[in-house]
Amino acid sequence: MLRHREFFYAVGTAYGSAVLRNFILTAISLCCFAANSLLARMALRPGLIDPPSYMNVRMGSGFVVLALLARRETGGQSLLRQGSFRGAGWLVFYAVTFTFAYLRLAASVGALILFGVVQLTMTSYGLFRGERPGRVEWMGHALAFGGLLALTLPGITAPDPKGALLMTCAGVGWGFYSLHGRAATSPIASNAGHFVRAFPLTLAVSVLTLGSAHIEARGAALALTSGLLTSGVGYVIWYTALRSLTSAQAGIVQLLVPALATAGGVLLLGETLSPRLLGAGAAILIGILISKSTATVAA
Repeated sequence: MLRHREFFYAVGTAYGSAVLRNFILTAISLCCFAANSLLARMALRPGLIDPPSYMNVRMGSGFVVLALLARRETGGQSLLRQGSFRGAGWLVFYAVTFTFAYLRLAASVGALILFGVVQLTMTSYGLFRGERPGRVEWMGHALAFGGLLALTLPGITAPDPKGALLMTCAGVGWGFYSLHGRAATSPIASNAGHFVRAFPLTLAVSVLTLGSAHIEARGAALALTSGLLTSGVGYVIWYTALRSLTSAQAGIVQLLVPALATAGGVLLLGETLSPRLLGAGAAILIGILISKSTATVAA
């Protein structure tokens, strides 16, 4: 009997440690995503740096830190053996549309649109692959998406339509990049391989807009922070956390990012909380809680 108790205690302890580890990894990665929105907004809206330059400093510095981290993991092999061109394509699509969208959107609104679309993209993919959320979880998804729809409907306080369209595209790109990462056996090497393929493509965008390049020291520092920490390291943490999440769970949990970005926008950037933003944000957060709690119980 004692041996049985020890066995079940060991299993329970290991399971609890794994759950705690996954929770911490997910929380850190979500904070990194919210910081990406804030950093982009801080750099681009005041004109401290032009969008292509911001994107390339971010992508280039992200590539450097990932390449350094991946050296030990790959045993000196070329990074082109890691990742894929498909993953790099989704990364570029996300990076371009995300960067230009923040010329027109507040950090809070941009994050709401981005991760609302991410949720829809990843949930739809999960349904296509046979994942079947329960009835209550469906209610949570519907409530969260309804909040996103209420935010973007035309009106006096509606976000800029071009910015909203660009951020919608960014959400699709990030959703598929996240889905692609669920199959990664090595998060560091996989992300490094994606970045090494993506960086030349983002540089090509700068060539097309070379005449409007403008970089100030503070803008470059914000882009570097995004590339080295909240993108390079943050993406590795997210790819690691993805292993324990279904497509639907990965989509819905990222809707916590807008709440973090909104709080940061109000505290750091002086953004205002409109009734529309508050109502939409509340609907999205409640939808997350419903969906995540039912998904956890089912698991």
